[in-house]
Amino acid sequence: MSESFTEVKDGELGWDDIIEDTGSDWTLLPNGDYPFEVTKFERGRYEGGAKMSPCNMAILTLSIDGGEKGNTTVTHRLYLHTKTQGLNFAFFRSIGQAKAGDTEFRPRWNEIVGTKGICKLEIHDYTKKDGTPGQSNQVKKFLPPAEETAAPAQGGWKAGKF
Repeated sequence: MSESFTEVKDGELGWDDIIEDTGSDWTLLPNGDYPFEVTKFERGRYEGGAKMSPCNMAILTLSIDGGEKGNTTVTHRLYLHTKTQGLNFAFFRSIGQAKAGDTEFRPRWNEIVGTKGICKLEIHDYTKKDGTPGQSNQVKKFLPPAEETAAPAQGGWKAGKF
């Protein structure tokens, strides 16, 4: 950032500050499996709704690598609620904090920025405030690390074979 920026919090710009091109091009990726990196983590609060009571929530910013298709950024929320424990476990398993076979673990929140994993993205159709249709990417689910899903090496032990 330029030295001409006045000191403000939360990224707010002053009226006389210089505005820079940050390359904020947005790409809509097709449905599929993509690698991601957690680039930001914020603590928030979900105020509750018809299906779930109020609870803490983690607001994650994920950088999605679409390869030749382009890259995009997705905001994903993890609701810290008993109804969503399985979904949250899948995220932590994807980034390597939880392992297959673990029955419980304590998240290390301060270590998630910079972690990587794989997620299944889908296109979400919605209606904008002005009534026009819109689309965005959203995480459908987090996938386990590749090493957990890899087939056993040839000649190795296989279930049911002696």
